[in-house]
Amino acid sequence: MALLLALQGCGLPAERAQYQEVVDVAQLMEWILEPAAEVIWDSAGAVITADGEVDLAPVDDAGWDAVRNAAAVVAESGNLLLMPSRARDLDDWMEYSQGMVAVGRRVMAAADARDADALFDVGGQLYNVCVACHQQYWVVDPLRAL
Repeated sequence: MALLLALQGCGLPAERAQYQEVVDVAQLMEWILEPAAEVIWDSAGAVITADGEVDLAPVDDAGWDAVRNAAAVVAESGNLLLMPSRARDLDDWMEYSQGMVAVGRRVMAAADARDADALFDVGGQLYNVCVACHQQYWVVDPLRAL
């Protein structure tokens, strides 16, 4: 009986779940989301140097795992932006945040498949989601916060 009572407490309904924000939206972007996105963007495509073209795609499992992990951070950051206390509205903000989740999942799939071409493509999709949101919500005035 005691075991049943103990197990019952492990599955709190979602409506009773509680969370505490640790960072604001600007900090979430700067400290969590942007560094993860940079890992993805720095691992896709190629650059031309004086010595020739340098492919940026990961060359080993550790590199691909780093991209996958960054993609998980991007996807989960989209979920964090959906939280009622962070959402700016119930329209475009929600769509962009859900887009972040979806693109993060696609990047994870590309990394799991070790597919450099797909990584490049979904890295572009990630950029587009970020730019679309920033065009609408980025606050230029430093006295105002996201």
